[in-house]
Amino acid sequence: MTIHEIDDFYAHYNDVKGYQTPVIKKKQLRWYDTEYWRPTGASIDKSVLELGCGTGEFLSYLDAKGVKNYVGVERDADAVAVLPENIRSNTRIADIWDFLGNTDNASSFDHIVLLDVLEHFSPVDGANLLSKLLPLLAKDGLLVVRVPNMASPWGGMNQYADLTHKAAYGPNNLGQLAMASGYRVIKSLPQTRGPWIRRTSQAILHGVMARMLVTAPEIWTPNMIAILQRQGD
Repeated sequence: MTIHEIDDFYAHYNDVKGYQTPVIKKKQLRWYDTEYWRPTGASIDKSVLELGCGTGEFLSYLDAKGVKNYVGVERDADAVAVLPENIRSNTRIADIWDFLGNTDNASSFDHIVLLDVLEHFSPVDGANLLSKLLPLLAKDGLLVVRVPNMASPWGGMNQYADLTHKAAYGPNNLGQLAMASGYRVIKSLPQTRGPWIRRTSQAILHGVMARMLVTAPEIWTPNMIAILQRQGD
């Protein structure tokens, strides 16, 4: 196969990622409670749209929490093939742009979620994507984004682990993208996972490094989560 553009690398994406059907255990519940549920004030009556839902881990989390009104969108047939049975009826097989261009999908959602998605678009396309989501966001709704954190010394391990990434973000330029697209960032959060002893050791290391550096990162973790709200809400 001859590679002509970045998107050609998707032809081998399943071979790289090794898709498997997700299983939601207590640790996944803790992760998403910390990264999504509590920071957004989520509840089971909120409606949620996830774009680029992959193999369905986050959707399975929502289902486990008792959320009923959720929709996932995924174009990768290999990822869709391993979706858990209980979320298949809530998943749309479509390209994101096609989904957003279909007026039949013109519902509004309390939360729109993009986990490890935005970095796969150029900054221009990313801004246009966020802009197109504005009509789908309910009043006072929230947009939740997770990206590699290139403001951190450790962000490169996630950013450069995937050749399909087209943009690099940290708290500052993610805020710039949000502002250009009609949003404001209301929270920027670290993604802290792993055993508690490693999380504690990591926090101590970061605290020591912050005291040694003239300029320290706002967020140290390799991934970061940003919660956006429509300007004016």
